[in-house]
Amino acid sequence: MTKLILTIVALILVALFALSFDYSPPDKFTYGVSFSRFHADELGLDWKETYLAILNDLGVRNFRFSAHWPLTEPKDGEYNFRELDFQMNEAKNAGASVIMAVGRRLPGWPECHEPEWAKDLDKAKKQDKVLRYIEAVVNRYKNYPNILYWQVENEPHLTFFSRSACGEFEDAFLEKELDLVKKLDPERLTLITDSGEFGTWYKTYRHGDVFGTSMYLYIWWRNFIGSLRYPITPTFFVIKHNLAKLIYGNKPAIVIELSSEPWLLQPITDTPIETQLERMGVDKFNEMIEFSSKTGFDTFYLWGAEWWYWMKEKQDHPEFWNRAKEIF
Repeated sequence: MTKLILTIVALILVALFALSFDYSPPDKFTYGVSFSRFHADELGLDWKETYLAILNDLGVRNFRFSAHWPLTEPKDGEYNFRELDFQMNEAKNAGASVIMAVGRRLPGWPECHEPEWAKDLDKAKKQDKVLRYIEAVVNRYKNYPNILYWQVENEPHLTFFSRSACGEFEDAFLEKELDLVKKLDPERLTLITDSGEFGTWYKTYRHGDVFGTSMYLYIWWRNFIGSLRYPITPTFFVIKHNLAKLIYGNKPAIVIELSSEPWLLQPITDTPIETQLERMGVDKFNEMIEFSSKTGFDTFYLWGAEWWYWMKEKQDHPEFWNRAKEIF
């Protein structure tokens, strides 16, 4: 039995080693950013000023916007599209593409975002309200030619990280959300995302038309390890992606969240600048760009553009903004 187990392990290692060589370096890279008014508000920024600086000064032409439910439907049945309308129209006029994220779980802590009026609803009623809000958002923007994909939920299968705020995950409800989006806008592709380091990818990869992964190297664990750099190389992502393709077939795949702001366990504005620079200095910023370029992916949406602007405008640290200008 021991010999059999060792043989199986050896075969798996050989297979993984072989898969790592299925790698063709991309000819060119495409970069975008995630932007949300939600995050700009957290930093005490003028969200319009911040967004227009990212669009016009940095020259970003690929965005991921999040239709956070509390901002989009602040009262039951009453919708607010002012902020998203502004973002969408400015992006369209500039020729910028948009991935629009919809759902209860969207980027940014606490992972699941609910309006106050919906928090005490029972599960069935809450799910009905989520579907109604998704329908309103998709119908509002599906005629915009610059919508690239609809992202449905954010890392829905990474349940251990979000259970306290989101409750138990239901795969059947995700299917309902996807079916609704495809029914409302059958011509557009849907995007489902997973964690690059902790996600298994196998459930996420078979959902949706496009796969998106996050990519982090530097994190911080409370009362456990402290500061940590994942002990991985770009080959980790090459192998993981090749395994997913081997099992489920090839499909478009992108890095939807490339870490480029510090991993913190408290609000940015409450954290000393020295701590922020220790956890994401421009050296680590450059490392993330270099690391990601060797993973086999060719499209990257950076996470942290609002922070770059805050560091430049409020903290006299323009190095991140200036480096981003070189990238875009």
